[in-house]
Amino acid sequence: MSILVVGSVAFDTIHNHLGTHPKVLGGSATYASLAAAPYAPTQLVGVVGRDFPEDAIELMRRKRIGLDGLEVADGKTFHWEGRYTDDLTSRVSISTELNVFADFEPKVPKEARSVPYVLLGNIHPTLQMQVLDQLDSPKLVIADTMNFWIEGTPNELAEMLKRIDVLVINEDEARQLSGLYNIVKAAEKLRAAGPSTVIIKRGEYGALLFRASELFHAPALPLREVQDPTGAGDTFAGAFLGFVASRDATDEETLRQAVVHGSAVASYCVEGMSVSGLVDIKKQDIETRVDLFRRLIHIPTNPVH
Repeated sequence: MSILVVGSVAFDTIHNHLGTHPKVLGGSATYASLAAAPYAPTQLVGVVGRDFPEDAIELMRRKRIGLDGLEVADGKTFHWEGRYTDDLTSRVSISTELNVFADFEPKVPKEARSVPYVLLGNIHPTLQMQVLDQLDSPKLVIADTMNFWIEGTPNELAEMLKRIDVLVINEDEARQLSGLYNIVKAAEKLRAAGPSTVIIKRGEYGALLFRASELFHAPALPLREVQDPTGAGDTFAGAFLGFVASRDATDEETLRQAVVHGSAVASYCVEGMSVSGLVDIKKQDIETRVDLFRRLIHIPTNPVH
């Protein structure tokens, strides 16, 4: 089953413990599409400027990502610059240059409007709803959001939440959006706002899935080295949806497995700078890492004597 990913395609300038990395490939739609592509045919909708390099286009084409919805506009590509602490646990934004992204109006190609699985990156909630208005009854819609929209567009965000199936959000933003500190109560309140499933990302502590009375936790895989966590959340969401689309199912067991796959692919992402950790991974690589997760969380069932 096919996937539609809508979001930003960008340049990132990253300052971290390894030095300065100017204008590397980034953006929510970029990471999510690269993560979803190994699982299912993926269409990307976004906008870039005339300065966007041909080799980045070729990379996405090589990964069989459909680019009919990628607009090339006059001007410069969206650019974000940020600095991480040496332990990579927090970052500070230095500058955000929206450039052509400031006037972005997503246009879903006609052939992609019937795609059953949809991922809305953390763009303005009004734009997320504009995408939904162009679609023909998708089976599952996942949306991400961030503190900027929570603070600046609460009414639009509330309307968007009513129209999606899965909300993917980090722990701090879940508390901010719900107004509750307890993460279980926060998830319950978010589910009451619209999405039947809420996934709360907890960085190095993994991810929690809340669905009806069910709760599932997948840990993050302990890694020897982390280079760049910038796109980890978008990668998680892309791989999560990719797995769901590959199974064409949304039952509890499938969603639990999808969380593990999302975490597995995200672990590859953070091991490289920018998207380099996603460029060469294949299905067998993902399965190998998923097996590591299975062993990590396996609990023997032998009775106590």
